[in-house]
Amino acid sequence: MAQKTNSFERFWKELKRRKVVHVITVYAAVSFVILQLVDIVERPLRLPDWTTALVIVLLCIGFIIAVFVSWIYDITPAGVKKTKPVSELKHIDHTSHEVSSGWKIATYVSAIVVVALVAFNIVTRRNTNKDSIGSEKSIAVLPFMLLSDEPDKQYLADGMMDAITLHLSKIKGLRVIGRTSVEQYRNPTKTTTAIGRELDVKYLLEGSFQKFGDNVRLIVQLIKTGKEGHIWANNYDRNWSDIFAVQSEVAQAVAAELYASITQEEKKLIEKIPTSDTAAYELYLRANNYQKEYQKTRDTSSYQNAVVFYRAALQIDPSYAKAYTGLASAYYDRYHWETYFKKNYLDSMRVLIDRALSIDDQLDEAFYIRGRYYDENGQFQKAQEDYNKALKINPNYYSAYVAKGGTWSSTDFIKSIENYHEALNLIRGNERPSILRDLGQSYMCVGFMDKAKYYFQEAFALDGDSAEHFRRLALIESSNDNYKNAILFGEKANNTNIEWYSIEGQHQEAYMAAQKEIKQLKISGELPLVYSHRIGYSFWKVGKFNEADCYFKDQIKFGTESIKMGRGIVGLKAAQYDLAATYAFLGDKVKAYQYLDEFNTMNIYPLWWVSLAKHDPLFDKIRNEERFQKILRNMESKYQAEHERVRKWLEEQGML
Repeated sequence: MAQKTNSFERFWKELKRRKVVHVITVYAAVSFVILQLVDIVERPLRLPDWTTALVIVLLCIGFIIAVFVSWIYDITPAGVKKTKPVSELKHIDHTSHEVSSGWKIATYVSAIVVVALVAFNIVTRRNTNKDSIGSEKSIAVLPFMLLSDEPDKQYLADGMMDAITLHLSKIKGLRVIGRTSVEQYRNPTKTTTAIGRELDVKYLLEGSFQKFGDNVRLIVQLIKTGKEGHIWANNYDRNWSDIFAVQSEVAQAVAAELYASITQEEKKLIEKIPTSDTAAYELYLRANNYQKEYQKTRDTSSYQNAVVFYRAALQIDPSYAKAYTGLASAYYDRYHWETYFKKNYLDSMRVLIDRALSIDDQLDEAFYIRGRYYDENGQFQKAQEDYNKALKINPNYYSAYVAKGGTWSSTDFIKSIENYHEALNLIRGNERPSILRDLGQSYMCVGFMDKAKYYFQEAFALDGDSAEHFRRLALIESSNDNYKNAILFGEKANNTNIEWYSIEGQHQEAYMAAQKEIKQLKISGELPLVYSHRIGYSFWKVGKFNEADCYFKDQIKFGTESIKMGRGIVGLKAAQYDLAATYAFLGDKVKAYQYLDEFNTMNIYPLWWVSLAKHDPLFDKIRNEERFQKILRNMESKYQAEHERVRKWLEEQGML
């Protein structure tokens, strides 16, 4: 060990004698300064994104050369001379090789510069990470104003706005706030600074649009929100036939002003012409307008108008891919529940999407809608693959992140949480509270109740929905086996789950909650896929056996048909659990354990399900059996494993 130490000391002294250490220190300081200068001038000079990487490579090469040269040569008062090796020196007198005062000063100053720049970068990067979503390359496109007295033509201005937003969204270097987030600023009364702060963006794009005959006028202006300054504006007076070129030009001009590099692939997507016929495009825009109305009002006349105009657009241009996806989305919204147990469930939607992708295999919304199709049919891996394809084309597609968060919630809560966070970076509108609650739900499922409460509170602060807020707090209590507290919160929400009353033996209350649920189902048209047996149990406990029997039969039908047709609740094992609970209550242990064994194959179990299974009154007849208790222990073990995995990940991310 002593020999190794002496060898290292001799090597270190030789480095100092040859002034290599001093050269390294000075070179490091100069390199840091060069990199800081590059960082400062890269944006104003619009240098390519690979500039910094090139400079780093050159500096690394220069470092090797500097060390090599400093080892061989030395700068002396007599000029540059080759440094003699130790073997050629008669006597090593280290005092004779004292470093000049100039080298000392340069070394000390360089060391201070290096430490200061490293500290500066650590602090600034840490602050950046705390608010990474507020990056400089963030933008929202506000609703365009229609410059005419024809309010029924507003859909043309909205179409222009949507197209530019979509083009910008395909640029990976930009963070683009979703379309639904900006609708609240259609008639803004706030300053651009206030709007930018609320949307958490550095830039806003405002515009006004007019179509007169075959001519159009578009006026756009780019605003930097912090200074409320117009940094760029332009007028476009073109023919209606050039509308797609205008949309592309505006998006690329905005990207240039934000110094956002556009790859060749992104440029190709932005410049793609969706249809060769502008008449078909106008019909498509009208159809979109009616489809949005239907999503808000569920008015069937709006749906019918949307379908009529989508089909009219396709009659003019049968190769209009986006018209196919619009029609597919309309069918999904209209017939989701109505055809749930039919063999042709969502088949029309799938045919339309496949047709769209055969025309344009780079259509993000087509992959997203097909992902929803797979989701509904329990094919979660295929759904995730399509959501990923949509995000590769459009990295700002927040709906795809939300959908991915949902699909991962049955197999990987880390990925579920990650995707919900990504979605939150891109949405600031009315949909944000819902995503916050989804995120809180994911944290709740793996036992991080403080985080769940935080996000539930954030959602409540935005929409003031006290009923939904108390319902979420009730879910936290039920997950922690506190069903009495869950009922109290549920009653404040005016929406207590039937099973909570049943667990606590409040059968009359459960019956009243069931009647309320039945009325709501008639209004919404939804099917009680996962709680028909709960309604049946509540009826049974108050002596209404015939009605109870009907609901139990419905649950068996819902579960077996869902399994047969491969619906989404099968992939989540909800159908299997509910069938097991129903058969257990009815006294058919063979079928109860048949479905419990299928349910027992899940990789992870959320905490609320562990709690429910432990207390579910429908399992009272088999609760004390070792076979059932073994299943409960397996659920608890898998929940604990996922909780611990998520805990370690949160610590690594500095989020716990």
